[in-house]
Amino acid sequence: MLKEYQTVSEIYGPLMLVEGVDGAKYGEIVDIEIADGSVRHGQILQVDRDKVLVQVFEGTAGIDVSRSTVRFLGKPMELGLSPEILGRVFNGTGNPKDDGPAILPEKRMNINGNPINPYARDFPNQFIQTGISTIDGLNPLVRGQKLPIFSGAGLPHDEITAQLCRQATVRGEGENFAVVFAAMGITFEAAQFFINDLTNTGAIERAVMFINLADDPAIERIATPRCALTAAEYLAFEEDMQVLVVLNDMTNYCEALREISAARKEVPGRRGYPGYLYTDLATVYERAGRIKGKKGSITMVPVLTMPEDDKTHPVPDLTGYITEGQIIMSRPLHRRSISPPVDCLPSLSRLKDKGIGEGKTREDHADLYNQLYAAYARGKEAQELATILGEAALSEEDQLYMKFANEFEGRYISQGYYENRTVEQTLDLGWELLSMFDDTQLKRIDVELIEKYMPAARERANK
Repeated sequence: MLKEYQTVSEIYGPLMLVEGVDGAKYGEIVDIEIADGSVRHGQILQVDRDKVLVQVFEGTAGIDVSRSTVRFLGKPMELGLSPEILGRVFNGTGNPKDDGPAILPEKRMNINGNPINPYARDFPNQFIQTGISTIDGLNPLVRGQKLPIFSGAGLPHDEITAQLCRQATVRGEGENFAVVFAAMGITFEAAQFFINDLTNTGAIERAVMFINLADDPAIERIATPRCALTAAEYLAFEEDMQVLVVLNDMTNYCEALREISAARKEVPGRRGYPGYLYTDLATVYERAGRIKGKKGSITMVPVLTMPEDDKTHPVPDLTGYITEGQIIMSRPLHRRSISPPVDCLPSLSRLKDKGIGEGKTREDHADLYNQLYAAYARGKEAQELATILGEAALSEEDQLYMKFANEFEGRYISQGYYENRTVEQTLDLGWELLSMFDDTQLKRIDVELIEKYMPAARERANK
């Protein structure tokens, strides 16, 4: 039997305090019937004896404390799921937003998920092709990995995110691939860009979108990534699909956490964020992975904007501790119209060695990216020297490396947002760029590989 109370004693911000409640539990959902007869929804945030703190998803504006009825439903927030969710657009709490019919659920799942037993986890070791050279060639994405994109205000993270959603695929026959996209606190214009881009390219058919706009309640923003990951878990572990989850923008999610923490009058941590920010982020990020005995996998790409491009800010800092690497966007490259402007040198995929090589990508992959990194790093040093001393002061060798760095940025990094390169095309391009050096300078590549791949690369470069 549902319990109803008319004992709302206080409202502050998005929170409502209800007194005299019996048997309430943390995380349960409630319905709130207000004076005009409409119903809002909320979730129990804190229980202290007979006092219950409820966060209201639609906000508390217009609620009359004395004329509101709170109905405790005795269950956690759940998402109704079936294969029909593919191709659909939902709001941040999982209600259809695309004028389509309601989902007839085959299964209902708690949006908070269940922790994956560490012993049951399978190690990520299979390559995902994104079609983006700076990722596939230098920082490969592996099934079950968490690889965030660190961006900044004004940088084109929306474009590279859309490119990932369109192009990402798993190699091999008969593999079902899906994309779950969760947008948190983005503008209406950005939301329409993602919806139109995926619709126009046909990628929407294999995608599920959860959209929380900037003017939607902050409380809803907390539920958005959890709804998205619940949908991903259903597709991966019930429907045996390979799922890529894109969370954009995790900084907005953390801002919502800070807002709610301030409303609860909690003691703030670094820069006003709650002290449990690390734990909360971990409950989101650690839902990615593979499970032994299951065909499906969840691979996660969280996107976050670093305030003032500061990598030591709490959000990117804590994200870096939990995830397996980072892709960093570069403002100087963006100013030079290089797209996508990925800064290769500080970017890192900690699992890249596990997903490449013979039978996965190609035998030359590891040696090739080591040599490209080394040559590009030397070329960047030469560029800086040329800025200080002038190009004429550089040695012939430094000038060669500087020429390589310019070619690398212009041809390898810059590819546009609608060019989808196979990993073989990316590797061949790397060989072409290295063909400007003598074989003796390529100290990080096995001699047998140079003999096998370099003649064809020089032939292509000379055409």
